Amino acid sequence: ALRVNGVLKTLNLSQNQLCGVDFMGRGTYSVVGITALAEALKVNGVMTELDVSWNSIGPAGATAIAAALRGNAVLTKLDLARNGIDDAGAEALASALRVNEVLKNIDLSYNNLGDEGRKAIHDAVSGREGFELEM
Repeated sequence: ALRVNGVLKTLNLSQNQLCGVDFMGRGTYSVVGITALAEALKVNGVMTELDVSWNSIGPAGATAIAAALRGNAVLTKLDLARNGIDDAGAEALASALRVNEVLKNIDLSYNNLGDEGRKAIHDAVSGREGFELEM
C-alpha cells in the first residue's frame, strides 16, 4: 500500500513489533517487516515523516532503512529511537545520509551507538544547515 500511496504524508509505526520483538525483548527477531517497509519507502513519493521508534529493528533493520534513504527524495523526518541500533547500523545510516540531502531530522536516541557510530552519523550531517540530530 505504501508503494502506491499518494496521500499519506505521516506514518507512526512506533511500538509495532515490526521485527517480531517487543520493547522488552520478547519474541523472535525477523527482518521481514522492516525490510518490506524499507522497500516501499524507496519508491514512495509522498511520505515526509516516519516514526518506527521502539521496534527493536537492530543493525539489520537500520541497514534496510539506510538503503531506502539512498533513493527516497521526500522523507524529511525519521524517528529511529530505541531500536537497538549499534555502530554497524549507524555506519550504514551515515553512508546513506551522505547522499540523501532531503532528510532534515533524524532521532537516534536511546540506541546502542558507540563512539564510532556517533562520529559516523555526526560527520555525515555536519555542515548541513538546519539539520536536527538527536542521539
